[in-house]
Amino acid sequence: MALAKVRLLVAALWAGSLWAVGYLVAPTLFATLSDRTLAGSIAGSMFHVEAMVSLGCGVAMGVLLWLATPAWTPKRRRTALLLIVAMVMCTVASHFGLQPMMAELRATGLVDEAVKSRFGMLHGISSSIYLVQSLLAGWLVWKQ
Repeated sequence: MALAKVRLLVAALWAGSLWAVGYLVAPTLFATLSDRTLAGSIAGSMFHVEAMVSLGCGVAMGVLLWLATPAWTPKRRRTALLLIVAMVMCTVASHFGLQPMMAELRATGLVDEAVKSRFGMLHGISSSIYLVQSLLAGWLVWKQ
């Protein structure tokens, strides 16, 4: 019973941190700070921390799924595992795939229109992945 509550707590922490950083902190930074470079730098740091939290929560949820779901049906366990893996893969794709490419483009100063366009495209893809991960997080909490 206690592990089931820990599992719910970890799922809620994961979902809440995703939602807080992506939909409260980052937009507030850009709305409040007049220096968009500074806002982007702080948001980038926050998203880095969020990625590490996501990876940690993914590992914790995997362990808790293994230890704390003896009464679950195989189908329910499989669904939860697929949600966890999909959410971790969203983090890996965005943080370790797209973010380094975006940082490389940002380092050029984004003065060239082609570079700005490519950065915008990568940012859009990253935002879409984040939205998918956020929706999966809601489903994960709901399934606990």
